[in-house]
Amino acid sequence: MLDVITIGDGMITFNPKNTGPMRFVNEFERKVGGAELNFAVGCARLGLRSGWISRVGKDEFGKFVLNFMRGEGVDVTEARLVDGYPTSVNFKEIRESGDGKTFYYREKSPTETMTLEDIDEDYIKRAKVLHITGVFPAISERNVELVRRAVLLAKKHGLKVSFDPNIRLKLWSEAKAREVLKSFLPDVDILLAGIEELSFLFEMEEQEESLVAQMQPYDIEAIVIKKGAEGSVGYIHGQRLQVPGFPVGKVVDTVGAGDGFDAGFIYAWKQNWTPERILTFANAVGALVVSVAGDNEGLPDLDEVLEMIGEKQRIER
Repeated sequence: MLDVITIGDGMITFNPKNTGPMRFVNEFERKVGGAELNFAVGCARLGLRSGWISRVGKDEFGKFVLNFMRGEGVDVTEARLVDGYPTSVNFKEIRESGDGKTFYYREKSPTETMTLEDIDEDYIKRAKVLHITGVFPAISERNVELVRRAVLLAKKHGLKVSFDPNIRLKLWSEAKAREVLKSFLPDVDILLAGIEELSFLFEMEEQEESLVAQMQPYDIEAIVIKKGAEGSVGYIHGQRLQVPGFPVGKVVDTVGAGDGFDAGFIYAWKQNWTPERILTFANAVGALVVSVAGDNEGLPDLDEVLEMIGEKQRIER
């Protein structure tokens, strides 16, 4: 059995060795990245049994990605190497504040070779949670149908579906992004989003109460609004709860913080903790991620998070 599975692209990420506009950076470090990949790694480091459905190129980069995932303890039974398609690549630009931009080179993604038959029902039903994001369906129209297939099978077998819109308008149009991402909401049990993402989806001002009201017809079990350094707000079982974030000495790299938050939330959710403790735990994971450069280098293990929230000696299961 697996605790959680996800489906998405895996990439080689080139991290700059110094801050500033990318055109002035001469050296980069090879890393591994991808929103869903980061999430799977984050879950594994916390102790969950996570699985990743994907395709990478049958090249040196693809082999590096798979070896990395195996080393992190992620199940890669459904992640395979394919001929004729290069492993996707991106380059990051990081400013002094820790904020940055990502430049994608993922045309002819290896995931384009996947078919609906590649979404294995037996694999899906082995898990308890399916996590999806808005990144994978943005890459190609085919991926939209792959995600729909995975969600259909997840609901058939009683899995919880968690969803991070993770909007990437560099990859598709506003209209298409809004249409597709909103279409997932009826099947979502846990929504993990930023206020600006909800504002985009519903074409409304960033007013929390109004946006949450728009989601009432979907009967989502947990609506979580990620607020970065300010913490998070959760509407869980109909009750609103706001939990502050954790101070970070220096923000080094914000990439991957949202993926880490998602992993932290799912881990804590599965422990049946109180809503306040769940959000506190997820906030701590996000805070730890931004203090380290790299998409997933800062994803913590369980002891690190428990120490940050003052509970290192107590683990409730």
